[in-house]
Amino acid sequence: MLQIYNTLSRSKQVFKPIEPGKVKMYVCGMTVYDFCHIGHARVMIVFDMVVRWLRASGYEVVYVRNITDIDDKIINRAIENGEPISALTQRFIDAMHADSNELGLMHPDHEPRATDYIGQMQGIIGRLIEKELAYQGEDGDVNFAVRLFPGYGRLSGKSLDELNAGERVAVGGGKRDPLDFVLWKSAKPEEPADTRWKSPWGEGRPGWHIECSAMSCDLLGEHFDIHGGGADLQFPHHENEIAQSEGALYGQDHQANDEPFVNYWMHNGHIRVNEEKMSKSLGNFYLIRDVLKSFDPEVLRFFMLRAHYRSPINYSDAQLEEARAGLVRLYTALAQVSSSDHPVDPHSPWSERFTNAMNDDFNTPEAIAALFDLASEVNRAQGEEKLQLASVLKSLAGDLNFLQRDPIAFLQEGSRGGDAGLSAATIEEQIAARVTAKLAKDFAKADLIRKTLLDQGVVLEDKPGGITEWRKS
Repeated sequence: MLQIYNTLSRSKQVFKPIEPGKVKMYVCGMTVYDFCHIGHARVMIVFDMVVRWLRASGYEVVYVRNITDIDDKIINRAIENGEPISALTQRFIDAMHADSNELGLMHPDHEPRATDYIGQMQGIIGRLIEKELAYQGEDGDVNFAVRLFPGYGRLSGKSLDELNAGERVAVGGGKRDPLDFVLWKSAKPEEPADTRWKSPWGEGRPGWHIECSAMSCDLLGEHFDIHGGGADLQFPHHENEIAQSEGALYGQDHQANDEPFVNYWMHNGHIRVNEEKMSKSLGNFYLIRDVLKSFDPEVLRFFMLRAHYRSPINYSDAQLEEARAGLVRLYTALAQVSSSDHPVDPHSPWSERFTNAMNDDFNTPEAIAALFDLASEVNRAQGEEKLQLASVLKSLAGDLNFLQRDPIAFLQEGSRGGDAGLSAATIEEQIAARVTAKLAKDFAKADLIRKTLLDQGVVLEDKPGGITEWRKS
């Protein structure tokens, strides 16, 4: 049975969907004011993996990942560029889709944009005001009264007095308490017209936290199965989502045994770069599109899933090279067979080991370890057994979106960053020259050709029948 680590309970729990056989999942998506970086890639890859495994396990999944297309950073960038908000956000939405497509990821079933749900946001805010959990301050902003909501801090595991002081602001402006957070921001005179909407509380725009409550509840209902996102969103964003969503439903009389907003909260770990926090100021900020200029998209996916989704991960070119070498090893096993499309026994020991790993909170490192061990078995096997094992390898890896390409094509592609300019035609010419040298018994020349190609990143492998295959190192 599938077990998921639930951030809310701080434990692994057997997964029991609200509706048998069906899963409703919401993931916090990107704020579209710039190109996506590798931190965004991890979120997209991790929850793509989760959806794939849920579907492979027989669940019907509704996958929602939102787009934040109104936000302070978006407004500031649009003003800097002198362009409309919609033009800025559409450009980076298109770029995000391009990155996702190149990474080979599935599109969510729904990709709501915040600006299309202003009415739903205002509806939730109105309910919170009626239940006296929200108020309008002197500055026109509408705020959530944190101390009036029982259980605030359950997700972060902290009491109100222990919450991150960095999230607090001085009382004033319109807040009654430094922990209160904004639901509706009153429009400022200097802000463009396309950043404000009419509301019962005057013109303005939604706060960030209310956006996800409105979009998730509208598309999945006020009670759904899984809510995911990066670890940095656990507090305050997801904490606030729980408070405003359950507050609108139950008010100040909310009890611990009331039906929760979400049953399972999942958070993927941070990415560090060369053991430092990724930031533009440190010069270690990597965009997805820049990484993919040097590394195959499958390599980046493999790198991300070699680590458990909840673990922090250290990014470096050396780590990506290790991931590429791992994929080369797996594809090399498949390259030995003419076909890997034989029927697969789902109850084979390899299938059961892989399934048990994935059902243990999506333990991709153990699942991938099983693939490596299986690849070793493929290398040792002969005849029909080799074909059957190769089929199992390809099938299981397919659940993680790996090893679905032609093995020879992958092995001959190499790094995207360049390989001394050797084309496939040039390599084949050198192989032919080596064959001619061997026939003439000029073994020194044949060895020199092999070494020269190896120095340029090309590995030759002599096969039975006088066939020589090659791959990029």
